[in-house]
Amino acid sequence: MIGTKGKTRIPVISIVGSGSNSGKTTLLEKIIREAKQRGWRVGTLKHDVHGFDLDQPGKDSWRHAQAGADVVAISSPQKIAVMENVTEDQPLDEVIARIQGVDVIFTEGYKSGNKPKIEVFRSGVHQKLFCRPEELIAIVSDLNFDLGIPTFGLDDASGICDLIESLFGIRAREKSSDGEG
Repeated sequence: MIGTKGKTRIPVISIVGSGSNSGKTTLLEKIIREAKQRGWRVGTLKHDVHGFDLDQPGKDSWRHAQAGADVVAISSPQKIAVMENVTEDQPLDEVIARIQGVDVIFTEGYKSGNKPKIEVFRSGVHQKLFCRPEELIAIVSDLNFDLGIPTFGLDDASGICDLIESLFGIRAREKSSDGEG
């Protein structure tokens, strides 16, 4: 996908479902594993309306934040984490703009966002689809739906990734000698 100024835009796909225990995280884990087997670099973004804290009390970065730092970054040879204080929930597109160097971004918890969605529907948990059919690129369920939308079984990560490849043109990267794509 091409965005403004000739930059390639990273495809963003939201994994949605009605309520907790709907199977979103379990499905997303399966999709990530399949995508990684295909050589994709994957970014994820989880929306948590209740707030969260990555830092451990007493650690240096926690102490920096407690002292009043607005942005705290932690860097090691294996990872980088940046924690930023905000005054309100940030728009999805602003958070996504901070993720670089990946082939696809999957979100979880942005049910009302404007990104293409894959809805998880389990008959034992749900009564009806949460999204309107025109918002969906696929349904993942233990039931069949006849809505003109591809429907996959709860364990069909391969089929889901095939669909994503066909819709967004994602292709496997060459593996480097260190095993990273």
